[in-house]
Order: sequence, then C-alpha cells, then structure tokens
Amino acid sequence: MSLCELPDFSTLELDKVPAQLDNLLDEARADIAALETGQPVQLLVGLEAIDDRIEKFWSVISHLNGVMNSPELREIYAQCQPKLTAYSNEVGQNRALYEQAQGLADSDVALSPEQRKALTNLLRDFRLAGVALEGEAKERFKAIKLRLSELSTEFQNQLLDATQGWFKHVTDKSELAGVPDSALEGYGDAAKARDLDGYCISLDVPAYLPIMQYAENRELRREMYEAYTTRASDQGPKAGEWDNGPVMVEILQLRAELADILGYANYAEVSLAPKMAESPDQVIAFLRELAEKSLPRARAEFDELKNFAASKGCDNLQAWDVPFYSEQLRTERYAISQEELKPYFPVDTVQDGLFKVVGQLFGISFERDSTAALWHEDARCYRLQRDGEHIATVYTDLFARANKRGGAWMADFCGRREVEGEVRLPVAFVTCNFPPPTSSRPSLLTHNDVTTLFHEFGHALHHMLTEVNVLAVSGINGVAWDAVELPSQLLENWCWQPEVVPMISSHYESGEALPEAMLQKLLAAKNFQSGMQMVRQIEFSLFDMLLHVEAPPKEVADIQSKIDAVRAEVAVYPVPAINRFQHGFAHIFGGGYAAGYYSYKWAELLSADVFSRFAEEGVMSRELGQEFVDKLLSRGGAEDPMTLFRDFRGREPQLEPLLRDAGILEDAA
Repeated sequence: MSLCELPDFSTLELDKVPAQLDNLLDEARADIAALETGQPVQLLVGLEAIDDRIEKFWSVISHLNGVMNSPELREIYAQCQPKLTAYSNEVGQNRALYEQAQGLADSDVALSPEQRKALTNLLRDFRLAGVALEGEAKERFKAIKLRLSELSTEFQNQLLDATQGWFKHVTDKSELAGVPDSALEGYGDAAKARDLDGYCISLDVPAYLPIMQYAENRELRREMYEAYTTRASDQGPKAGEWDNGPVMVEILQLRAELADILGYANYAEVSLAPKMAESPDQVIAFLRELAEKSLPRARAEFDELKNFAASKGCDNLQAWDVPFYSEQLRTERYAISQEELKPYFPVDTVQDGLFKVVGQLFGISFERDSTAALWHEDARCYRLQRDGEHIATVYTDLFARANKRGGAWMADFCGRREVEGEVRLPVAFVTCNFPPPTSSRPSLLTHNDVTTLFHEFGHALHHMLTEVNVLAVSGINGVAWDAVELPSQLLENWCWQPEVVPMISSHYESGEALPEAMLQKLLAAKNFQSGMQMVRQIEFSLFDMLLHVEAPPKEVADIQSKIDAVRAEVAVYPVPAINRFQHGFAHIFGGGYAAGYYSYKWAELLSADVFSRFAEEGVMSRELGQEFVDKLLSRGGAEDPMTLFRDFRGREPQLEPLLRDAGILEDAA
C-alpha cells in the first residue's frame, strides 16, 4: 500500500502561519522530550516523524517564498525563519538526544543498512551542530546560527529587490536592432504591463541575455551589463540602494567564528565534513589541475574571439561584447544560433519529450493531475507511474515572472518513508525561469534552456525514484552535497544525442522535426568555447573555496581582492572594475553552496564518467537505465556515493571522460 500526500495551496492562510508554526514546534519539543527518556530503539522513527511534519509545513512556505514572493510573505518568512533556526539549534545541541543516538549506535539493536546510515549521519550532524559545546560557546554558537539564517534571507531579498528595481525603457525600436522578434515581443508585453509605450527590458535572465547576445547597440549592451553585474552592490545605476557588501562580510566572519568554536581550522572544513571530498586542499588541487588542463584551450578560444571581433570592427573587446561576438562567431562557424533553434523547442514539446526519454530509460510514465491545488496558473502537477502504479508526484513551474526568484532549482515537499506499514510517496517541485508565452506564440526555449530543464528533472528523478523507506536517506536526503549533482548533470547528456533531439523538438507552427542539417550543426557546436566555460566555473569554485579557507574579510574590499586574485590565476578575459558578481552570488551567500560550489565540477567528473558507459553500451538502453536506477539512483543517501559509483562503473572515477566530453582532452595531453 502507498500513501500520497500533496500540499494544499488553496487553503493556505498566510496570516495564520506564524501561530501554526509555533504550535508545530511546541508539539515537536514535547515529542523530543519523550524520546529523551524513551527506549533508544524508538529514536530514529520518532525523529523521522517529527522532522517530516515540520519539513512538509515549511516546504510550502519556502516554495512560495521563491515563486510567489510578496511583502506579506516576506514578512512572515522573516518572522518564522528565526524560530526554525532556534529549534534546529536546540535539537542539534540536545545532549540527552545525542546520548540516546550514541547508545543506539553502541547497542546490539538490529538496524537495517538504511537505518544504520541515517544514524551515522545523525551523530555527525549532532557534532557539527555543537552538541559538545558548553556555556558561553554554546550560546554564541546558537546566536551565530540564528544571525546567519537572517543574513542569508536578507541577501536573497536584496538581490531580488535589486533585480526587480531596475529596467530599461526603450521607445525607439532602432535602438534594439539585431534583437530577435521573440524577445522584442516579450519586451513589448512587459511595457504594456507597466502601462508604457515601446519596450521594457528587465534584469531577469530571459530578458537580459537576448540583449547581450544580439543587440547591435554596444552602448545598450554596456548599460545592461553594468546594471546586471552590479546588482545589490555599491556600484552601478542603483549603487548602494540594496548593497549586499556588508551582509557578505558579516556572513564570512560569522562562518569563520562558527568553525573556530567547533574546533575546525576554517569554515571550508565544516562544509566538507558531510561531503565526498576529504579536505579543502584536495578540492583546491582538483580545481587547479582542471584549470591547468583547460586554460590552454580557453586562452586559444579567447584569442580567436578577440581576432574575430577585431575583424568586425571591434578592436577593444570588453566583457559586454563577449556574448555578442561569441554568438556571431558561433553562427558564422556553425551556421546555427540559439535563436534559430528556439522555434523547434516549444516548452510543451520539450517537456513531453523529456517524459518520453526518461520513460524509456527508466520504465516510468507521467500523467497530468488536474485536480491538484496549485499556487499559480503556470504551475502543473504530474503523477509518476511505473507499471500502472503511482510512485511519486512532481510539480513544474517553468516561466519567469515578477516576484519569482531567478534561476532554476528542484525542491521537495516530502520524501519517501514508511508510515505504519504503508509507503508514503515522494513529491518534488521543479522550478525554472524560461521566457513566458507571448500574445502570439508559446514559450520557446534555447537549447541551453532545454539542458536546464533536463538538469533539474535529473534532481527530481533522484528524489522520486528512490526505493529507500527511511526518510533521512531517501531520495536526495542525506546525499553528499558534491554527489547530489551527478544525476542532474548526467541527464543533460541526453539533450545532445542524435536519437534523442528529434524526441524533444518540433517546430511550434509547422510541427516539422528539427532538420537533419540543423541537428548536425547543433551537435558540432556542442563544445564551442567549452574551455572558456570550464575556467569560468573553476573561477567561481576556487573563489568560493579560498573565501572560506583563508582569513575572513575585514571589509568588503577584501572580498573584491580575493576574486581579483582568482581571476588573475584562472580567468582568460579581463573583467571591468565595476563588476560586482559576488554581490549576487546567491549560491554561496543565500543558498547552501558555501565552500561547496566546486560540487558542480566534482559531480560533472562523476556524471561524465557514468555517461561514458551509456555511450559505450547504448544511450537509450532500457537495461542499462534500469541498472543505473537499481545501483545508484534508487539508493538515495543510503550508501556512500563513491561506493555507489564504483558499483555502477566498476572502477574509480577518471578525469578523462570529462575532458573528452568537453573537447579539451587533446589540449590537455
């Protein structure tokens, strides 16, 4: 038997949320008090039930805060977050509960392997939460955790406000020469929404990128670049209005202090404690080796771009010119552009194709649930089925709009667990920010957008296809952070397969399949500027790691000095002094990637190696797809990720498949 619990957005009353949370936390504290003096054998199941109630309640609020932000919701979120942080600190520093857990670990009580892994993680998390702290250190630790939670929310709010607090109003269409009609139509709709004539261009990525890639107006590109790269900073058109600089300094200082209280040399060591990587030095060495092998290719690509731009009359290539001339070079070399491809990738066709691909690989199907309560008309709900049996649910919300956090992500409402002999099914959210439909055409995706959807759906499948019934290690729960990107990055590979592209594409007007000539050009262009892209990610990863290994900044300028130094080491083109990328680096200041951004490259190494087996044995092999589910995807966080990798791949991971996939291997030899 199985249970399916879905969030009910239709009955949510925001004004009652703080009181409801208070009641929920009071109940949790009472249940924990009972566990402190109960039998150790009851501990794991008891904690799981408590955590599940809180997570289901808060996941709805957290989700809405990302996709339907409003002043009311923001205020409620700010009220509630400190309460959750305080509760988390109480539990993490509960010595009686820790002793119960240690007693269970030392006892001869029969535990399943999944329960044993959950218990091991629990003991580790107690130690990271400061369970051994006493007196002043304990109180200071709690205060730091609470303040860090507040600062993270403040960082995200200021970034959202800064993104939405600027737009470019254009009344003369000639200023937008070169910009595709699909983007112009969106800008026109945005202007109408503001009761303005002409066009409005926001700093949301679907509006920003077409200007940077296609606008012939260099001054407009410069203006947009400066507005975008100075968001929430002391520079640019809104300088100082929502400045994240002081927030960043305080976050980094508090993280360093927290690490010191716990007895670690730096915050990077704290971050890596639950991850695959063994030490900051190992991560830094990995990133620098990857940079060493990638930089020759990246430098050659940038030299080629400079020469190309000079041949077009631009002999002083600036950062705001790079996307523009890159797109021109791509188009000239491969006679293909992202814009040309968009008519062949309407969002519904792509999503239906995605469902077919993973359906064939993993033996599953999707059925739309039109009865589920939703938070917005853009959202949809689907039931995931295997052999006619409902096994999970996924919600999608794919279009950019006002008051929605930028980027793309996967989150969950609840995970799989066993409840009184019945299995409760997992529920996931997949959120993107694609161009919304216009008055005359559906949402059309670039191929980059297509890979983004596959990426986030890889996370969702990891969560939904689990066979583990212990909540703490089912689905994405308990998975090492630097391994959690493996399934998502793996699934991106299918967007590039000649047998798959026809399954995910058809012209939105004619229904015509992507012509073979365009398909071949798309595939040929796969590794265009892959070296530049590689070192750009290494730049972000190395900056993040060094920021959390070395002494914390005394002032904002110290952070700027750090990224300047990293760029001097691994970047291939100069960045203007006005650029304040770090003020919008939400992954590490507003999300969970602090001293963990390297995870994208670490997991990409693993995913490229895993996919090399599909490339050898059949990219649409049902048999191999099932083996991947059985040996890796379904195991969630119940086993060490390196053990799961070796079980599927038959050996240790190798760097070569990643370099080969990026077209860098020949340069690295």
